Amino acid sequence: MASVAFNEVKKDFGKTKVLHGISLDISDGEFMVLVGPSGCGKSTLLRMLAGLEDITAGSIAIDGRVVNDVESKDRDIAMVFQSYALYPHMNVRDNMGFSLRLRNEKKTLIEERVRNAARILNLESYLERYPRELSGGQRQRVAMGRAIVRDPKVFLFDEPLSNLDAKLRVAMRSEIKALHQRLKTTTVYVTHDQVEAMTMADRIAVMNDGRIEQLGEPLELYDRPANLFVAQFIGSPAMNVFAGIFRNGSVEALGARWPSAGKASENQAVKYGIRPEHLALAADGIPAVVEVVEPMGAETECLVKVHDQPLVVTTHGRIAAGPGDRVFLRPDAGHSHLFDAATGQRL
Repeated sequence: MASVAFNEVKKDFGKTKVLHGISLDISDGEFMVLVGPSGCGKSTLLRMLAGLEDITAGSIAIDGRVVNDVESKDRDIAMVFQSYALYPHMNVRDNMGFSLRLRNEKKTLIEERVRNAARILNLESYLERYPRELSGGQRQRVAMGRAIVRDPKVFLFDEPLSNLDAKLRVAMRSEIKALHQRLKTTTVYVTHDQVEAMTMADRIAVMNDGRIEQLGEPLELYDRPANLFVAQFIGSPAMNVFAGIFRNGSVEALGARWPSAGKASENQAVKYGIRPEHLALAADGIPAVVEVVEPMGAETECLVKVHDQPLVVTTHGRIAAGPGDRVFLRPDAGHSHLFDAATGQRL
C-alpha cells in the first residue's frame, strides 16, 4: 500500500490546456474517486499517475517517491480499464497470471496468486474458460483479478463499469467496494457517474474543466456543496436551482418567498437551491402545477412548475395528484442552499 500525491500537476496537448495545476493528496489505503463530466480531465490525471501520459508540469509521487520519469511498469501500480483488455486466446487462468509470467516469477507463486485472486472474486470455476465464454461482469472480474495478482501499491480504475447494464453495475459496485475493504489497497477510481462516486468513495474529488471544484467525503459534498457546479452535479435527481433576490431573511423568487437557512446581503442576487427530497407536497404553501408523475415504488418523483420554472419533488410513498393538478410546496428551510448569482460560490 502507498500514499499518492499530485503537486501542481499540469497537462497540455499542444496549445490546449487540459489540467490547470491539480494538487491532491491520497492517503495510504484510501478509496479516492475522481468524478466529473466527460472532458474534465479525470482520465488524463489517472493516465499520468499510471505513466501512460507525460506530465507537462508539476510532480506525482507514489509512497513519497516522485515518479515523473519512472516507467509505467516500474511504478508498482495495476490498472483496470473500461474495455477489460483481456487476451482472447488465453483462458482466465493465463489472463490473470500473464503479468507475473512477464516478470519471470516462479510458477508456484503465479499459481498461488491466481488461485487466491480467483477465490476472492468467485472465479474458481471459470479458470479454464476463455473471455468469449464469459459475461460482461465475469470479464470485468477477470480484469480485476489480473490487477490483484500483481499485489500493487495502488489500484487504478478507469470507468470500469461503463460497459455493464444497470443491474450489473450495482452488483459490481458492491464487489469493488468489498474488495477494497478486504485488501486495503490504495485505490484511485475514475467515473462520470456520481452515484458510483457517492456509494463507493472514502473521499471524492469533483473535477470540472481541468480543476478540482471540491474535495471531501460523499455526504459532505451532498450536504454542503461549495458551488453551483458541485450542487447540481452531486445528487440524483439533481438539486433544484433558480434565481432570486435575498430580502428580509428569505429569497423572493418565482412569485413567492422561499425560506432560507443561508444568509446574504440585503437585496443581493442569489441562486436558491433545494433538493427534491426537501420539497414537500402540503395543504398550503407555494402554489405549483403538476406536469409529470413518475411512480418508483417506494418513492414518487413529481415534476411540477412554479411560474414556468420546472422543479422536481421526491416524496415517500404514492401521491393522488396527477398532471394538471394544482398542489402546494413546502420547502425545508434547514436544507436550503444559497449561492452567489455572479460567482456561483456558496454563501
